[in-house]
Amino acid sequence: AAPSLASTSMKSKEKEKAGHVSKTETEWKKTLTPEQFRVLRDKGTETAFTGAYWNNHENGIYHCAACGLTLYSSKTKFESGTGWPSFWAPIDPTHVKIGKDESLGMERDEVACARCGGHLGHVFDDGPAPTHLRYCMNSVSMKFEKSK
Repeated sequence: AAPSLASTSMKSKEKEKAGHVSKTETEWKKTLTPEQFRVLRDKGTETAFTGAYWNNHENGIYHCAACGLTLYSSKTKFESGTGWPSFWAPIDPTHVKIGKDESLGMERDEVACARCGGHLGHVFDDGPAPTHLRYCMNSVSMKFEKSK
């Protein structure tokens, strides 16, 4: 199992619960940009090396762009060379859900937000120690909160 990191952006010591957010397609279209909707709701993928965070080296926390759930810490971000932001572990394993993705004629493990079900990216088993996992995320699926 992937190690968990405490969120530095949370005010209390209480663990953030994923909970559940449910909206209609129309409601999502009102709150998300067209590109966010394409990736988060229609399971699209942004073009490599074009997202806001693939080359971000600032310290902070990455949240789901749709519902705000904490997803990843810059402490687990690494240079994968893929053109997408990559992490070796989520901030809390209960904040992401892994499912099967058989689109594009291949089988991959999809990563979705546990709170709203938004498509974040995919996880592969070619990452660095200690988990040897690479959570390859779409920048547009996340919002970055810089550490203060």
